Amino acid sequence: MSSFSDPQALVGYADNATRRVPGLNDMHRMAALLMAERTPPHGRVLVVGAGGGMELTLFAQSCPGWQFDGVDPSAEMLHLAKIRLGPLASRVQLHQGYIDAAPQGPFDAASCLLTLHFTTEAERYKILRDIHARLKPGGVLVAAHYSISQEPAERALGLSRCAAFAASSGVDPEQAKASAVAIGQQLPILAPDQDEALMRKAGFSDIDTFYMGLAFRGWVAYA
Repeated sequence: MSSFSDPQALVGYADNATRRVPGLNDMHRMAALLMAERTPPHGRVLVVGAGGGMELTLFAQSCPGWQFDGVDPSAEMLHLAKIRLGPLASRVQLHQGYIDAAPQGPFDAASCLLTLHFTTEAERYKILRDIHARLKPGGVLVAAHYSISQEPAERALGLSRCAAFAASSGVDPEQAKASAVAIGQQLPILAPDQDEALMRKAGFSDIDTFYMGLAFRGWVAYA
């Protein structure tokens, strides 16, 4: 997580994320469409892991009546989000911290994109439970992150494919390979069935996969 306070890394955050996550911009668009199915024109949306402002900006542009609360532990990333939002920032309240820093709601929808893979299984469950507690009954959650089989060969293949994708997008091949190795060693990545089990345990139902991109997976679920 230290890279999220590294000034050099922050400068190219959005470009780097787009190069490394297959279809990232379209995944954000799909997330907005799924939330809009159950969120009224003047709804309230919680964005967990809002630093950088990529999804916040897309959501705000797509749904001009929505109001947002964004939470992130990195002050530097929240500053980046405010810059990226520009005039859209008037519809967004940013909160530094983890899920406990988020208002109680109730929210019509919530997103948690490229965030949960940084958390342990116990932390992930708490975040999902706390998001659920802040949603209105029937409120929608969209979540996406690394999610790979725990079988060693499949896990290694998934990460190597991500490295190949990053290299094909312009990332230095050796850097891409080293990053994939570090991710495999340092991030507490769970398997898809484990992620879905945690969502159910936290109270979510009707869980459905809406996005798959190599080692990344995204779900929509309902409180």
